[in-house]
Amino acid sequence: MKKMWNNFKAAFAMYSKIPMPVTDWDKENIKYMFCFFPFIGAVIGLITWLAGYAGLYCGYNGSFVAVVLTLIPVLVTGGIHVDGLLDTSDALSSWQSRERRLEILKDSNAGAFAVITAGIYFLTWYGAYSQMWRNGKALLIMAMGFMVSRCFSGISVVTFPKARKDGTVAEFSRKSEDITVRNVLVIYLAVLLALMVLVQPVLGILAFLGALAVFVWYHHMAMKFFGGITGDLAGFFLCTCEAGMCVILAIVSNFI
Repeated sequence: MKKMWNNFKAAFAMYSKIPMPVTDWDKENIKYMFCFFPFIGAVIGLITWLAGYAGLYCGYNGSFVAVVLTLIPVLVTGGIHVDGLLDTSDALSSWQSRERRLEILKDSNAGAFAVITAGIYFLTWYGAYSQMWRNGKALLIMAMGFMVSRCFSGISVVTFPKARKDGTVAEFSRKSEDITVRNVLVIYLAVLLALMVLVQPVLGILAFLGALAVFVWYHHMAMKFFGGITGDLAGFFLCTCEAGMCVILAIVSNFI
């Protein structure tokens, strides 16, 4: 039980800004860390659902609520995944060699394409939330979507080839129990799909299929342009997966 608690703490300490007790970063304390990664999404989803409910209950302006909902994931995670989104956007837009793209990923400076991507990313969230946040079922499915994206991301970390042998993702993968973590995350996905369908079948299935489509594309893109995944690419996937689900829900919920 203590080992599981340490793995839980490690996941939240690494991928969120939620205060956690100090834990040692040895192999035993991170081997199951990605089993708890989706629970950060559960926290984001719960806060998102409560914020949407509060917006309806208190009669807040829709634009104000949409901005709050857009910022919640960034505030909970500290923007760690958005950083990967922007670094990857710079690398992809460079149209350089594979080696040069990997160098750009490590560059701490933000290029023009990163700035453009940031604007598009946050406007996409704002627009999608503005359209669908009053639909309680769509918002609840999106709340679960934050767990779905992290399940897929965790699966990629323990199963996809790594672009670097010495990167953070490669290090975590070497120290994790890959088969156990993968199986646990697949079980999470099955449960989440069932719950999403239970909330609203059409919205649930389409949101999940959207996440799966982005996951397949992510693998293709990572292998073609980088020769594997990195932490930045995993963040890029997570951001595009969540934004994609939100857009799907915004479009379809108008007809449900």
